[in-house]
Amino acid sequence: MAKETEMQSNFIYTLISKDVAEGKNDGRVHTRFPPEPNGYLHIGHAKAVLLNYKLAKAFNGKFNVRFDDTNPVKEEQEFVDSILEDLRWLGVDWEDRLYYSSDSFELKYEFARRLIQAGKAYVCDLSPEEIREYRGTLTEPGKESPYRNRSVEENLDLFERMRKGEFPNGSRVLRAKIDMASGNLNMRDPVLYRILHVEHHRTGDTWCIYPMYDFDHPFTDALEGITHSLCSIEYTDHRPLYDWIVENALELMPEVIKTRSRQTEFARLNLTYTVMSKRKLRRLVEEGYVSGWDDPRMPTISGLRRRGVTPEAIADFQEKAGVARADSTVSLELLEHCIRNDLNTRAHRVMAVLDPLKVVITNWPAEKTEMLTLENLPGNKAAGTRQVPFGRELYIEREDFLENPPKKFFRLSPGKEVRLMGAYIIKCEKVIKDEDGRVVELHCTYDPETKSGSDKSGKKVKGVIHWVAAAQAARITVRMYGNLFTKENPEAEEDFTACINPHSLATLENVPAEPAAASAPPGTRFQFMRKGYFYLDPEDLKKGKIVYNYTVGLRDSWAKMQK
Repeated sequence: MAKETEMQSNFIYTLISKDVAEGKNDGRVHTRFPPEPNGYLHIGHAKAVLLNYKLAKAFNGKFNVRFDDTNPVKEEQEFVDSILEDLRWLGVDWEDRLYYSSDSFELKYEFARRLIQAGKAYVCDLSPEEIREYRGTLTEPGKESPYRNRSVEENLDLFERMRKGEFPNGSRVLRAKIDMASGNLNMRDPVLYRILHVEHHRTGDTWCIYPMYDFDHPFTDALEGITHSLCSIEYTDHRPLYDWIVENALELMPEVIKTRSRQTEFARLNLTYTVMSKRKLRRLVEEGYVSGWDDPRMPTISGLRRRGVTPEAIADFQEKAGVARADSTVSLELLEHCIRNDLNTRAHRVMAVLDPLKVVITNWPAEKTEMLTLENLPGNKAAGTRQVPFGRELYIEREDFLENPPKKFFRLSPGKEVRLMGAYIIKCEKVIKDEDGRVVELHCTYDPETKSGSDKSGKKVKGVIHWVAAAQAARITVRMYGNLFTKENPEAEEDFTACINPHSLATLENVPAEPAAASAPPGTRFQFMRKGYFYLDPEDLKKGKIVYNYTVGLRDSWAKMQK
């Protein structure tokens, strides 16, 4: 029986519990994740793979990874490699059960031959357009192909010649012989094999006919012993065909097919301000709207990883988003909430000034540098402390100073005081402007009695701002990311690229930061205090450039909304 504490209960969990209790497939639970290697995985795939993997573990079952490599036109080894890397990063362990649909092409060819021999499949010479025309509509039955009643011998001969490469692409297909009057269009003699004279990334030019997904998928599930085939709800109408393939495989290939696999559908993940279509994501890459599949603005696993998101945050998001039968759209703010929650407990704090304004403390000796001790994680002594230099010249955020502030502005302004985080209280005495009237420098004084941790002055100020010592500042590059799309549902637009946000990326050069930001190892996650969470990009560091990618801000509007 399953360990309920390991998997949040949902309708699929309940269904599998019932199957196990009834002894179906001898009480076994065996799931799989079957990606097509025609692009990178995105966060919707993460939901699917984690659901399958966690359910298998909850029932002490098995989990396979199987590449659905049946369409060589779009598939590449690059995508295979990226998918395996993403799965490992997510913490998925398939043990020794890594498979490819192409592993069993010969068995599937033999199954197709046996369907022909049983009078359940035939070679059809109609063009793709004619097949669609003959198929009928939801209100009108289809018409039988004029080639439907070919003899078994002729069909076997033609199918073998298809395999040998005697016919051009699109000239012939193998179709199942089911029911052209079925109320389900998927059962109206669906195509099982098509001719594709294209080299396959694993099998080369061995094959020039390839099985269709609706034929290959259920057969391979049953061949691998998959008990529960979990897929998104758009495949609900395909389930009768899935069952037809499995039942015929059990009957016609009993020497290799032992499992009666069962298909169950759940709602795919839709996320606001995001596109999940692999075709659309590919277009973003190929047309240069983003820098690649791992661009941090992309919803791909590699993009999220390069943005600094952790696998734990993605797993938490998957749990909170839940598993449902009906399609719905999840707010991007929920994902950001999960990321923020995770990073809050692990990301050490440092100070960086993204839009610097120079401050000179006029009563601080020019040659003096004081090392201040600041906590890495406030309230967590185990995380240790760091030494931060403090001197005469500093940088603060330009937004932390206003020459003519509104009533409730508690930061720095002429004649007003503010505390520098972890340091002293300073007072603005003079404002220096350039010839255009822009503020370029502030002259301030500090109160030596107000050092943080040992303040003896009794002064109370409401404002606390971050800062960086100018002389010892590390100089870094910061990439600030916003939503890639301006519309909440870009998938609904006639052309989704029309609502791409032209301001989704801003690159800030020469940003002053604490020295710790320059000496951190690749992949370090920091909270830039009062600014958000940032990730030291390992790819840029290989090129000798210190670049921090913005991960998520500090504001948690989703949590506030739940209250």
